[in-house]
Amino acid sequence: MLPGVMTPKEELLAEFEAEYEKQRKRVNENQQIIEQTQMEVNRLRERNSNITAQLQRVEQNFDTIPRADIKGAYDNALDAKSRLLTMQGQLEKAKATQEELVHFQELLERLLGLVRGLSPDQLPGSSMRMVPSAISNEDENAGLSQQVIVSIVEAQEGERQRLARQMHDGPAQSLTNFILQAEICQRLFDRNPDRAGEELGNLKTAAGTTFQKVRDFIFDLRPMMLDDLGLIPTIRRYVEAIQDKASISTQLNILGEERRLAGHIEVMMFRSVQTILSYARDALGAKSVTIGLDVGPEWLKATLDHDGRNFDPETVFNVDTRDDTSGLRTLRDRIQLVGGSISVLSIEGKNTQYTVILPAIESD
Repeated sequence: MLPGVMTPKEELLAEFEAEYEKQRKRVNENQQIIEQTQMEVNRLRERNSNITAQLQRVEQNFDTIPRADIKGAYDNALDAKSRLLTMQGQLEKAKATQEELVHFQELLERLLGLVRGLSPDQLPGSSMRMVPSAISNEDENAGLSQQVIVSIVEAQEGERQRLARQMHDGPAQSLTNFILQAEICQRLFDRNPDRAGEELGNLKTAAGTTFQKVRDFIFDLRPMMLDDLGLIPTIRRYVEAIQDKASISTQLNILGEERRLAGHIEVMMFRSVQTILSYARDALGAKSVTIGLDVGPEWLKATLDHDGRNFDPETVFNVDTRDDTSGLRTLRDRIQLVGGSISVLSIEGKNTQYTVILPAIESD
């Protein structure tokens, strides 16, 4: 080994250490955001309590207070509630992000320990679930083992799943309460100007639309049915949703035995279909998509064919990961990590074709 030249293991260690330092800074910065947001939420809660008390006094003297004052009181109450719900949503999002950041920081700590050659009981937080593989000390060029790669993919999806649950229990529930509040105000104003009731009706409609968007976001982030029902039912549901909401003609063909596969394989195939469909719809203007899914004894194969604009696959796959607006470069890297492959054929004047192949690893 030449003096000053790092071994592959030393290079890997340096990369992990640099990434760990960046992650530590992200955790600290996000914690500051949480503290600042919590202070603002506390301030808005106090303001909301004061306005609620004022509104109760208005309701007690409903028949004697001028209509303009009544409208002003309800406008202030709705504004205060809206601001509080918005900040609570931001606080919940920041806390969910912090969980994800801290969990990834702990994962980096364990990987650092593994690269340095520490035994599992010497790693920070060794009582927590460990990454189920280590870097081989006998072969510095071996890199990450297959089990570590699987763990990284599963960890990423685990954070998405956790965030999906938090979004469902947090902002979505807050929006439901907001709709109920609007209905109460609407009933109170039945005997007052029609405009007030109309505005509150519009508010209810807007909140309902936003609530649906939150539910759609939750499904895109991590469809809960993927764990319960498996890959094929989830892809069927996703394709139907794309067709209904995006005005795209879709056709799904299933071949082979419909069976459950390893969790990380099902996740990777769903992400593949999701990424390609989103890119075809949003960036390439596709109006018709055909998806084929073949569950074979050894390989899981997906083919996607769409009529969107053509592009140069080599250019897209060679773009820097930080500029990967299509998501295809990142998708290819993740597919290769689990032993799969992706290919794209895009010829001017013809439909673009994608082929994704993953190992059909059985579920435990």
